Amino acid sequence: FAPLTQSAMLRSQPCVNINAVLRYTSSTSVRHQRPVNTRSVIKRSGVNASTSPMTDASFLQSLELNEDRFVSLLRNLIGEAEYLQNTGVGTAYVPQEDRAIKHVLEVLAPHRKENGGPLEIDHVTYAEGRGNLIIKYPGTGSSEDVLSFVGSHLDVVPANPDAWKVDPFSLTVDGDKLYGRGTTDCLGHVALMTTLFSQLAELKPELKTTLTCVFIASEEASGPGIGVDGLVAEGRLDHCKPGPVIWVDCADSQPCIGTAGAITWHLTANGHRFHSGLPHKGINAIEMGMEAASRIQQKFYESFPACEKEREYKFITPSTMKPTQVKCAPGGLNQIPPEATISGDIRLTPFYDVAALKACIEAEVAAINADIESLPVRGPCSKYVIRPDDGEPIVGHLKLEWGDHLLTGIACDLTSPAFKLMCDSIQDVKGVAEPYSLTGSLPLVHDMQSEGFDIQLIGFGLMSTYHADNEYCSLNDMKDAARILATLIAKFDLR
Repeated sequence: FAPLTQSAMLRSQPCVNINAVLRYTSSTSVRHQRPVNTRSVIKRSGVNASTSPMTDASFLQSLELNEDRFVSLLRNLIGEAEYLQNTGVGTAYVPQEDRAIKHVLEVLAPHRKENGGPLEIDHVTYAEGRGNLIIKYPGTGSSEDVLSFVGSHLDVVPANPDAWKVDPFSLTVDGDKLYGRGTTDCLGHVALMTTLFSQLAELKPELKTTLTCVFIASEEASGPGIGVDGLVAEGRLDHCKPGPVIWVDCADSQPCIGTAGAITWHLTANGHRFHSGLPHKGINAIEMGMEAASRIQQKFYESFPACEKEREYKFITPSTMKPTQVKCAPGGLNQIPPEATISGDIRLTPFYDVAALKACIEAEVAAINADIESLPVRGPCSKYVIRPDDGEPIVGHLKLEWGDHLLTGIACDLTSPAFKLMCDSIQDVKGVAEPYSLTGSLPLVHDMQSEGFDIQLIGFGLMSTYHADNEYCSLNDMKDAARILATLIAKFDLR
C-alpha cells in the first residue's frame, strides 16, 4: 500500500489573513453608543408599530426583544419537549416537530400574508407530524439581495427527569436563567427567531434584502430526507443560495468559524482462547487489539498532525483519534480472551479529507495483518501467532469497521461580507467579538456548504449546558441576541 503524503491529505482552503478579523474589541460600553430611535424600539410592553412602517433598516439597530412574547413562546415550546426528543427513526424517541410548529404559527398568524401581514410562510413536511417551517420577509431588491437564518431545529436530545433538579419538560425561570430541555439547543433559538420575525412584521421596515428564517426537523438524530437535507434536495432553499446563510445553532454568542468531522470506528482483534495458566497456548485478543490501536493512533498523528490553518482558525485542539469503549467475548477471568473490540472516534479538522483519512487507516490495518508479529508483545508468553507441532499456524487477525456516524467538518469563509458584519454587530452589542473553532461537530452544514451555500455559524445558548442535565439559557443573552441579529440585518441591508 503506497503511503499517502500529507499534501495529498491536506485539503486546500482559500488563503486569508485572519489575524485582522479574529478579534474585535471596544473599550467603551456599546450600549451607551448605540443610537436610540424611540419610534422604532419594541420593548417588553409590546409596542405595536404595524400601522407605521419605517423607511429603512437603520432603526433596527435599536430594536429590543419583546421579552414577554419570547418567554411565553419558549414556555409553550418547552412544554412540548417531551414529544420532541429524538434518538432516530425506528428508536424509542421519534419527535413530532409539528407540535412545536403549532406554537410558532400561533405567534406569526397575524403577520401572515394571507392575513394582511408581510410574512410568507411555508410548512413543509416529508414525514407525518415532522414538519419544517420556512418564513420569508420579502425585500424590494433583486434575487441576489438575500440573508437567511437557518438551522434552528425543532427536536431535542432526550432528558431523564430523575437527573434534573427541575422538570426538563416545563420552563423554569430562575432570575436570568431559563431552564428546560431545548432552552440552549435549540428551542431557545426557535423562540428567539420567531419573536424577531414577528417584530419585523409589526415594524414593516422597507428592506431591499429578503430575509428568510428556516426551522428544521430531525437535526439531533438520523432521519434522512426529513429535515434540511430534504429541503435542499427539493430546491426549497435555492433562493437562499445567492446570499449568506447564518446557521443559528451554536453557543456563547460568538461566531463559530470551524468545526470538525466526527468518524466512529471499531477495531476487532481475533485471537485464540486458552486457559490463563497456559498463556503461551493462547492469543490474547485484548493485548493484540490494544497494541494495534496504539500503532494505528501513532500512524494517525504522523499523517494528520496539527497544521497552521488550525491555528489560524483558532481550533481549541487539533485532529484526534482515540478509543472510547472496549468489549470482549464472554468468558472467565482465567481464560485468554479470543476476541476483543476497541471502538472510538476520530475528530478531523476540515483541512483534512475524510476519504484520505479512511484510506490511511485501512492501509495501516492491512499492513499490521500482513505482519501481525511486528506488533509489540506483553511479556515472555505473549504472542500473536501459535505454531503447533501437529497443525497449521493459528494467526491473530484484525478487522476494521467504520461506524454509521459520519459528520464532516466545516471551515467558514472568512472573506464573506456576512462574517465581518456579524463580528461588527457582536462588537456593537457585546463590546468584543472573538471567533472560535472547536472539534465538536455539526450535522448538515458541510453538505450545505458543498451545495454552494455561504454558511456562517453562530448561536446564543450556553456551551456549558449543551445536551446537559439542567440545561438552561440566559435571558440576557437572548435579549442581546435580538440586538445582534437586528443590527446584522441593518448593516447587511445598508452595505
